[in-house]
Amino acid sequence: MAKLKMKSFTIVALRKDRKYLTEHLQDSSIVELKYDKESAEGFKKIDLSSRRQVFERQKANAEKALKILDSVVPEKSSMLSSFSGRREIDPDEIGEFAEIAAEVTDLCTDIIELDKKQVENAAEKVRLRNSIAQLEPWENYDIPFSLKKTASVSVIAGSFPYLLDEKQLAEKLAGCDGLVFESEIVYSSGNITCFVLFVPKKQEQKADAFLRSEGFSYPAFQGKDEPKELIEKYRQRLADTEKEDEQAKEKIASFKDEREKIKFACDFFTIRADKYDAISTFDHSAHTFVVTGYVPEEDCKKLEEICSKLDMCVIEFEDAGEDAPVKLKNNKFAEPAQGIVTMYASPGITDIDPSPILAFFYYFFFGMMFSDAGYGLLMFLACVWAIRKFKPEKAMRNNLKLFEYCGISTFIWGLVYGSFFGNAPAVYYNHFAGTNLTMADICPWPILDQKNDAMTIMILSVALGLIHILVGMGCKFYVLWKNGDKKGALFDVGSWMLLLVGVAVAAAGAKFGKTVMNIGIYIAVFCVAVLILTQGRGKKNIFMRLMSGVASLYDVTSYVSDLLSYSRLLALGLTTGVMAEVFNLLSEMLGKSIPGIFLMVVVFIVGHAINIGLNALGSYVHTMRLQYVEMFSKFYEGGGKQFEPFSLNSKYIRIKEDNRK
Repeated sequence: MAKLKMKSFTIVALRKDRKYLTEHLQDSSIVELKYDKESAEGFKKIDLSSRRQVFERQKANAEKALKILDSVVPEKSSMLSSFSGRREIDPDEIGEFAEIAAEVTDLCTDIIELDKKQVENAAEKVRLRNSIAQLEPWENYDIPFSLKKTASVSVIAGSFPYLLDEKQLAEKLAGCDGLVFESEIVYSSGNITCFVLFVPKKQEQKADAFLRSEGFSYPAFQGKDEPKELIEKYRQRLADTEKEDEQAKEKIASFKDEREKIKFACDFFTIRADKYDAISTFDHSAHTFVVTGYVPEEDCKKLEEICSKLDMCVIEFEDAGEDAPVKLKNNKFAEPAQGIVTMYASPGITDIDPSPILAFFYYFFFGMMFSDAGYGLLMFLACVWAIRKFKPEKAMRNNLKLFEYCGISTFIWGLVYGSFFGNAPAVYYNHFAGTNLTMADICPWPILDQKNDAMTIMILSVALGLIHILVGMGCKFYVLWKNGDKKGALFDVGSWMLLLVGVAVAAAGAKFGKTVMNIGIYIAVFCVAVLILTQGRGKKNIFMRLMSGVASLYDVTSYVSDLLSYSRLLALGLTTGVMAEVFNLLSEMLGKSIPGIFLMVVVFIVGHAINIGLNALGSYVHTMRLQYVEMFSKFYEGGGKQFEPFSLNSKYIRIKEDNRK
């Protein structure tokens, strides 16, 4: 249960076996490849970026086609489908898919082209609708816009951007001195007046200049068709475009049964791109190639077995050194907490794996905050059901196992506090039986009442916090001692640990007597003296040593602040319990009538669902904070690089363990 020991490896093999070795390394997911910019003498890197880019483009097209297909025919899925994970396939299916990859690529291209046609049609429909809207005022104009003049008369059609009637139009046109004209309003409404003007040909320029000065604009249409005919053509073209658009959509929808192939294509092209990216890290000579990287020590035999299948291959292992990536491995109890550790930071080279310690305290504190047996039971049963029903992948399974253990802890703490959906058993028994029982009367064991025993729970919270902090400091003590810094372990960590214990013993003396208090005081005074004498031991001047030692005592404020942070164990537990009791109280407002019982059921379900959602989230976040801020700060450095194996990096499919010989 710790960080796995890493080995660096070097494999030298014949170039003819490169495909086999690369694919089996990718299938096995046991190595992380190392890229060295400088190649050994006689070797060089091969640039395969062009091949990789081909697969990346094909992947991008497949993802685009899938997105288009999902927008037209959304994939049916339930809220719980995320638990089931990806479709599992045999590794051999990847090779078989290569035979139809070109076919699927063409399918994706067809979908993209159909979508492109839809986009073009959408733009065309907007243009046609705008044209129809602009032409509709001219629908009753029975002269083609292309007709500008006859033998003796010029025809001017256009509009003013304001409303005029026939009289107002004639008066405005009369403002053009000496203009001889005939006019007719074709359309007038809102902020536009469309009209046609007939003037002698010799006055056309004069009329045009006058009209432009008044804001006149000509129609944006030409042609031999009358406006009515032109509108009809546009409407027919719009209908044809909409029909074509619908056909394209139906054609895309017809590919819905090919969705799994397209998903497979996305992963297939990703895997192939990663393969060529990996080969680019290899060193090549005329007949051989070299692979370097990291492998967990426990997987060295597996790597040797893969290499043993090659005609000629040399493999060497060495200690990985300080730059090695970190891979964690824990038992079933601690493994679900690994995600919380790596979310903060992977362990550094000098760090221990904190997962087992974090797991215990995380489950413990979460239960104390959520603190309801009914909620814990629901959480536990829901997680067990989801794991058995959907058989999720490892990451999701670990998340569910995390909350499963948290559910057990919550159930136990709920029994300690006498809380089962708050005080629901007592409330509903009293409601129907007319009694006045409490949860303390119902529970056959002594309970801690979160309201009446708040001070006791507060003391318990701080005591648990002290244990939590001491465990973190103990980890620091272990790391320093292991790395040879025994003075740092004893004086910098051990003294503070003993000081905190002494203060705690002195505080306990208030209950257990003066003798206990004096023992605690003696321990604390001794530790203070040790800290004053040792914390400045790196300084040559004895006065500066003592001053540094005295100044170090200021850190006690930090420990006090940390201990007070554990009051949230009381606060969140109290919040969960009080909210549950409030919803129970609200649920019995309408008495024992049928509407009252109906309201009781609805408020109970909705109210407790809200309480579970809010306080489960609060417990998750605040428990995590206690680990990161109060405990990790005492010993955990982080900064390690997480092990990233060369693997079949897939989004939609899950590869079964490769059993090929």
